[in-house]
Amino acid sequence: MIAKIPKPGRSFGGVVEYNVLKKDAELLFADGIRTDHVKHMIADFNMQRKLNPGLGQAVGHIALSFSANDKGKLTNDLMTAIAKDYLQRMKIDNTQVLIVRHQDKAHPHLHIVYNRVNNDGKTIADSFQQYKSIKVTKALTLQDGLFIASDKKQVNREQLKGADKVKYELYDKIKAASKQATTMGELKQVLAKHGIITHYKLKSGTLEIQGVSFSKGKYTFKGSEIDRSLSYGNLTKQLQEQVKEKQVADQQPSLAQQLRDVLAIQQGKEQESTAKQVFGAALDLFGQMPVIATDPEPPRKRKKKGQGEDEEQSRGMRI
Repeated sequence: MIAKIPKPGRSFGGVVEYNVLKKDAELLFADGIRTDHVKHMIADFNMQRKLNPGLGQAVGHIALSFSANDKGKLTNDLMTAIAKDYLQRMKIDNTQVLIVRHQDKAHPHLHIVYNRVNNDGKTIADSFQQYKSIKVTKALTLQDGLFIASDKKQVNREQLKGADKVKYELYDKIKAASKQATTMGELKQVLAKHGIITHYKLKSGTLEIQGVSFSKGKYTFKGSEIDRSLSYGNLTKQLQEQVKEKQVADQQPSLAQQLRDVLAIQQGKEQESTAKQVFGAALDLFGQMPVIATDPEPPRKRKKKGQGEDEEQSRGMRI
């Protein structure tokens, strides 16, 4: 559930006709005005605004949009109850109100028209409405068990306007830029190229950074308000982890080198396997060769000392 709050207007005629006369529009609730004719609605709003003629922008207009996931459960009665609860929490009370449901979108939504001049002629303040509305819509979403997107990527950016639109633009840009940077200084420079200014909150009397906020145009948000992951502590932690991952990646061999190593190992295994096959074949061949048997040489008798000389002499005498 989100709320779109445009700037207060000057003409009840235009906003009432837009909401009531739109095709398939359903009037859910009206307080302090007649509903039998559009002209009577406009006349009643204008009559009360005369109680405070100095307030030119007396037209209050808010659109409440819900997730398409809740379409089956959002009856007219439930949507009316949520709208009334929203107005009460926003302190928009004791005044004329018109609530109309439209059917021109895939997601359920309704429009609230109210008079900023209340029944006592006092002005209903609109300061910090955007910030109040964010808290109120979150509380009602939880209270009524409405669909909550698991992350900001699922939010339909096209439906957002004003502060909500800028907030999600900041989320997208900071998330993308944080993946390119390794320090907060680098992140600041990248964001500056997109027109986003980074502000640091320092500890009193020191240069120690305690927090960070981001601004674009007239809107400024704390990092933690945009998303918890964008607080100063979480951002610096993410950047430090990215530096470590880069260092580890630099120490590892490239993919090409890893492939070369794998191929070399594989080639070595193949060569080793081939050598084993050749050696095995040689052994098999050797085992099939015929064995030639030979008679062992008879052992020689050892001659006694002097025996040879006597024989030679004897042989010589015979000659």
